[in-house]
Amino acid sequence: MPKLIIGVLAVLLLAIVSLFIGVSDVTPMSLFSSSPEDRPMQVLLISRIPRTLALILSGSALAVAGLLMQMLARNRFVEPGTAGTVESAIFGILLITILWPASPLLAKMLAATVTALLGTALFMQILRRIPLRSTLMVPLVGIMLGGVIASVTDFFAYRLDLLQTLGTWQLGDFSAVLRGRYELLWIGALLVGIAWYAADRFTVAGLGQDFTTNLGLNYRRVLTLGLSIVAMVTATVVVSVGTIPFLGLIVPNLVAMAVGDNARRAIPWIVLLGAGFVLICDIIGRVIRFPYEIPIGTVFGVIGSALFLYLLLRRRPADA
Repeated sequence: MPKLIIGVLAVLLLAIVSLFIGVSDVTPMSLFSSSPEDRPMQVLLISRIPRTLALILSGSALAVAGLLMQMLARNRFVEPGTAGTVESAIFGILLITILWPASPLLAKMLAATVTALLGTALFMQILRRIPLRSTLMVPLVGIMLGGVIASVTDFFAYRLDLLQTLGTWQLGDFSAVLRGRYELLWIGALLVGIAWYAADRFTVAGLGQDFTTNLGLNYRRVLTLGLSIVAMVTATVVVSVGTIPFLGLIVPNLVAMAVGDNARRAIPWIVLLGAGFVLICDIIGRVIRFPYEIPIGTVFGVIGSALFLYLLLRRRPADA
């Protein structure tokens, strides 16, 4: 528990640092010396606080979604980005944009949830039908499935002159987050709470269908609940801020190396590490070329790919 408290304090410190980084002159002194109607306070309330909350909510929710995917697929290298879930969500957003151009964010999220759930279910069905001798083949199958879905999405976006619009969802970027445009991410926080409440069921389901059934649990219900949480989390994050690669893969693996595979014990740490990673990468992207900004999807893509290679190389040959 003391270590968990230290983790919470570290995330809070990063959040405070995030509040005071940006082009606009927002400092503790300027806030104390200005009224609520002045520019520094307005920038803090309208832009900085919503952005920081969005970073924390999206990072923690995506990390937990990655844990659920790894448990349900029984593979350490699976996450929404390597299972076709993200690409399916983007396809759903594009579809509703074509059919209903003026649709609100909630409608886009619902459409993305449906297609993300269908894409993830298709991935799980493919895994059941293909004999996989290596654990590394599972994410490769998901990447190939995601590539097919992304190709179909790009084709329709190209034909309908929506490639630029499509790019806003394909790359994670928090620069446009303002008050009134991030609140859907609170749904992700609710889903994280549900995942923690059902953590013991997910831990048992990760041991296999036969083992789960022998303990008296309905494996299909647990699977449906887990995939629904993953789909909804992915949809809310993609609709709100775009995609963040490798987050759902890296964070659960690092936490598992420290605290093991028990979901109830791991989820609090995954929430903190996921939020902390996203905050750090966002801060790096905002200061490395100040006053310009590098999207967090690019920054985390570089850092995440390096950590992914580390996780691959540290595996023993017998595990591959």
